[in-house]
Amino acid sequence: MGEGRQLAFDLPHRPASGRDDFLVTPSNAKAVALIDLWPNWPSNSLILLGPPGSGKSHLAAVWHEVTGAALASPAEVQEPAVPRLLEKGALVVEDAPGARLNEPALFHLLNLAREQKAFVLITARQAPVSWGIAVPDLLSRLKAAPIAQLGAPDDDLLRGVLVKLFADRQIAIDETVVSYLLARMPRELAAARSLVAEIDRRALEERAEVTRNFVARVLGGITTPGFAEDEG
Repeated sequence: MGEGRQLAFDLPHRPASGRDDFLVTPSNAKAVALIDLWPNWPSNSLILLGPPGSGKSHLAAVWHEVTGAALASPAEVQEPAVPRLLEKGALVVEDAPGARLNEPALFHLLNLAREQKAFVLITARQAPVSWGIAVPDLLSRLKAAPIAQLGAPDDDLLRGVLVKLFADRQIAIDETVVSYLLARMPRELAAARSLVAEIDRRALEERAEVTRNFVARVLGGITTPGFAEDEG
């Protein structure tokens, strides 16, 4: 599958849900370190912030696996459900604030979690000050929560993810292939997953080796915004 140097990366790995691994690089190291402080967080609640494709859900899944936390969407945080949501002593609320945030219910949840010494991890794209919260006490409580900030994936993270995704599919790749993809793909982990899946599908369909020329043809057929055209 090409005669170039095969890629190997000595990046720290941590198991996540499924067969994926979570790679730690400068773009996410501080957030990972703060998540890793559990159960010695500076507060019983923590907000995990990051742009789309930065790995928020993946890192939340890592914490969920370690803690055995319950999972809930913002819409599921309702007054009658609050005690049940905290039964496991840990809860992940993903993609806050959602379309319709029940502010009194979330405030009750955070209060009860503090009373019961339970932990709440909230993932979001933007800080709570931009959620349009009308309940002052809730906004104050959220603003006081520590924030674990994920940046957009850097080249080291995307490179490591691409190599692992190809390895998971038992596809040997040349360094030139990954460098070619990095220069033309969106800076999102989801884009890496969908791109490798499409390359694998086409390679099986055409019984082709995954070379630079082959991935160039695959990219040429992708019209999703964010993928750069080959300029030569």
